[in-house]
Amino acid sequence: MKQRIGMIGIGLMGHGIARNVMKHGYPLTVVEHPGNQPLDELLAGGVKTVANGAALALESEIIILCVTGSPEVEAVLTAPDGVLAGLQPGSIVIDCSTAVPASTVRMAGLVREAGGLFVDAPMTRTAKEAHEGRLNLLVGASAELFARIEPLLRTYAENVTLVGALGAGHSMKLLHNFVSLGTIALISEAAACAKRAGVDAQTFVDVLAKGGGGGAALERLRPALIEGDPTGMPFHMSNALKDLGYYVTMAGDNHAVDAIAATVRQTYAGAVDEGGAHRTLLELPVLLGEEAARAASR
Repeated sequence: MKQRIGMIGIGLMGHGIARNVMKHGYPLTVVEHPGNQPLDELLAGGVKTVANGAALALESEIIILCVTGSPEVEAVLTAPDGVLAGLQPGSIVIDCSTAVPASTVRMAGLVREAGGLFVDAPMTRTAKEAHEGRLNLLVGASAELFARIEPLLRTYAENVTLVGALGAGHSMKLLHNFVSLGTIALISEAAACAKRAGVDAQTFVDVLAKGGGGGAALERLRPALIEGDPTGMPFHMSNALKDLGYYVTMAGDNHAVDAIAATVRQTYAGAVDEGGAHRTLLELPVLLGEEAARAASR
């Protein structure tokens, strides 16, 4: 019999995870929350709902967290009606959020004290791949624990990588996002400069694609740069800024150089200040262009 799964965070990414867990026959219960996506499809498939994390933990063998970041993870675990209040001995908590590794280790300690086990398994890719069950997962766990949860993880992931011990998954996610967001910022700034210099957008993209600028970041930006369509990646600037803040924290905790990261973070902080937290990532070239235009008019 398949394990009983509980889930907190049925947002853009979490809804895709939940529907694939359900489709693979796992009994699934989710926590009701105003931030959830519509639950109609899940309810029609037999998914149950409960009011809080404690109630969820009472009837779940594995609990998947898919919330925004470390403060939210800490809250859903440690609130009076949170997961720890109802956690059953031997239960496993899988955190798919983006989080600060030091917080991950602290939360894992609390879960362990309550008799449970903790795994960090953050994801890359977008809501589209979550819906299709094709996420990438970066897992921090022992080999034995990983083997126990891998079949569940593969219900919603195409690539599942055991990165290392506890915390390694979240460390790798922050490294990945720094490189990804940094590359998008670099190309966006170059694109804004290219526009002011009179370089054709199609030519700009084509030349980069055939040279050192080619890759996933450029392809994600391509529709925004050429067609003015920034809708292909519904990832808010505020989330980018949060992730880069986490990276800078991790770098500081490890006494690592972070000069480039701090500059990239400032780029996104400026974009949030100028355009608003809910502007999407692919709007960055436009926001940087607007900033340049304002500076030129002074």
